[in-house]
Amino acid sequence: MKLPFNTRQFLDVFKSYNQAIWPLQLVFILLAVITVCLVIWKPIISGKIIPCILALLWMWMGGVYHLVFFSTINEAANIFGLLFILQGILFLRYAIIKSPAFELKKDIDGIAATALIIYSLVAYPAIGYYSGHGYPYSPTFGLPCPTTIFTFGLLLMTRKNCPVSILIIPFIWSVFGFSAAFHFGIVEDIWLLFSGLLTTSIFLFRNKLNTIICNILIQILLSH
Repeated sequence: MKLPFNTRQFLDVFKSYNQAIWPLQLVFILLAVITVCLVIWKPIISGKIIPCILALLWMWMGGVYHLVFFSTINEAANIFGLLFILQGILFLRYAIIKSPAFELKKDIDGIAATALIIYSLVAYPAIGYYSGHGYPYSPTFGLPCPTTIFTFGLLLMTRKNCPVSILIIPFIWSVFGFSAAFHFGIVEDIWLLFSGLLTTSIFLFRNKLNTIICNILIQILLSH
């Protein structure tokens, strides 16, 4: 699939965005650190605050990055902008209705979640810098690819499965965003698709396991 822009145009969008919104990048990183601290400390209000922070990030990416900046070189950004805003609304709904519990689990989910979060905040910018497109020509945190990886990491820290609707848009972006890595050599984005596949697979396994357990319990109850 031929993209309607080249590597230079793609990187120039990052430059324009980063220069225009500085120093908000630092605020977004601070919000990410706050969410991690909330997961570790597990206060009662974390189930409200964490999804609200995710909602803010996704609405920002949709309304500012996609609709204002990325749309200048790619008309499809208008569609993604609306989808990202919708994702933000879904996170707000998630916070209000479900108020999910987050925890750093000592299992495969916890290991995967920790790896994705560390990658999005530390390894992602480092790999970008050593790949030759450091700041301001880099997707800083608060932009779709690193923030989507971070989102997957947080969702893996939920105690119970989140609604399937929460996963759809991030997974779609993990597929489309990966195309940039493939076409333009944005090496750090290669983990984007992996994070989407990994998180979705884990949640599907959780659902299947929960179904099996429920069926066993039903059979036990019926046998009595």
